[in-house]
Amino acid sequence: MSAESTHIAAIQAHLLRSPFHRLFSPEVIAVDHETLSLTVKAYQCAELERQPGTDQWHGGAIAALVDTVGCYALTLLGAEPLPTINFRTDYLRPAIRTDLFATAVVRQAGRSVGVVDVDINNSNDKLIALGRASYSMTAFNKAPG
Repeated sequence: MSAESTHIAAIQAHLLRSPFHRLFSPEVIAVDHETLSLTVKAYQCAELERQPGTDQWHGGAIAALVDTVGCYALTLLGAEPLPTINFRTDYLRPAIRTDLFATAVVRQAGRSVGVVDVDINNSNDKLIALGRASYSMTAFNKAPG
């Protein structure tokens, strides 16, 4: 098994530990250690609909996907999932009758803050939303003892 597939399996297992994450039925699609990027597929379900019967993703679910995948992108640096400091999501179009693909790219990983950009695309590769999140790196960078 390659190092990449091992890392994909580890992230996948960690994601599925959370009952909240399991609502998305997340599937780790790709990991790139050179670009520090992570892609996760999220499956549409009735529990994440804006209104029953609309087949439209709720904006809060999309925002949660931004936050979750952004956080897990930092695990490519060896960090455990870290606390969120702040994040924002800009919605560009509704996500209707589609699974979503969240691609997170680590932009900065300093001593105290990590910053990650996240693109959310639909199954036709149309950009649905853009997100940026920052996470506390303090726990990750804390010296032992």
